[in-house]
Amino acid sequence: MADFTSSFWSWFIIITTLGGILGCYLLIQWLSRGKKPEGKQIKTMGHVWDGDLAELNNPLPRWWLNMFYITMVFGVIYLVLYPGLGSYAGILGWGQTTQYEKEVRRAEDRYGPYFKAYAGMGFEELIANEKGLAVGRRLFLNYCATCHGSDAGGARGFPNLTDNDWLYGGAPENIKASIMNGRKGIMPSFGAALADDGVEQVAAYVLSLSGRDSDPVLAEAGKPKFQAMCSGCHMPDAGGNQAIGAPRLSDNIWLYGASPGSIKQTIREGRNGVMPAHKEFLGEDKVHIVAAYVYSLSASKD
Repeated sequence: MADFTSSFWSWFIIITTLGGILGCYLLIQWLSRGKKPEGKQIKTMGHVWDGDLAELNNPLPRWWLNMFYITMVFGVIYLVLYPGLGSYAGILGWGQTTQYEKEVRRAEDRYGPYFKAYAGMGFEELIANEKGLAVGRRLFLNYCATCHGSDAGGARGFPNLTDNDWLYGGAPENIKASIMNGRKGIMPSFGAALADDGVEQVAAYVLSLSGRDSDPVLAEAGKPKFQAMCSGCHMPDAGGNQAIGAPRLSDNIWLYGASPGSIKQTIREGRNGVMPAHKEFLGEDKVHIVAAYVYSLSASKD
């Protein structure tokens, strides 16, 4: 409520809200005017049904009026204590962010020692601990499965974590560093530098590196272009470079799709991959447990 682009909207909400409460009060006062005359017959509103069922012009019952008044008083007290009047924060200073932070601190105080006990274990010890690995799996499902899948099998643009093909290294320390600090993988676009013919040739050569069918003439023409423009990151043998996250191109594992069209699109337009950092959000203890779980998914396949 405090992030208004101008004070106009804050005052608009304040005036509308308080005006609505005041309007309700005046309306009730107007409708409840007068008292039932003593010993006199009440006038009807002129509406009669079934011959003798008439609508009388009686004032509202007092108990009913009091309920309206109580509601309005409650609304005013609430607006004084809590946010609700534009950018006014309320005298209690309550906010969604502060409430969330308070709940996080409460959870950390309660569950922090539980995670710290597992975080004190080495990776090999932790993946041999059935309960600790179950904790890591639950954390993974909560925070990582959206991108990498509940089975960690990955998706287009999100790596499979169950094989041994790692962009930044598959050692436990590398996995932990990826989760803690995040990663930014940038593949520059070469469409302008290679032109359409060059893209076709380099794509054919890349396909040939993994033993897939490709036009040998185009592949041969693409080899020197690959060495000139691509080998600096992917290495001359196309084995990749884990220091910068450049993938190996000599296997048949593809992050953005294995079709010739996908490979041409990657070369022509480039790619930008982002793995967000979880250090501040999860904390090192939880990251350690998640990293052990991720490591366990491929450790048995060494």
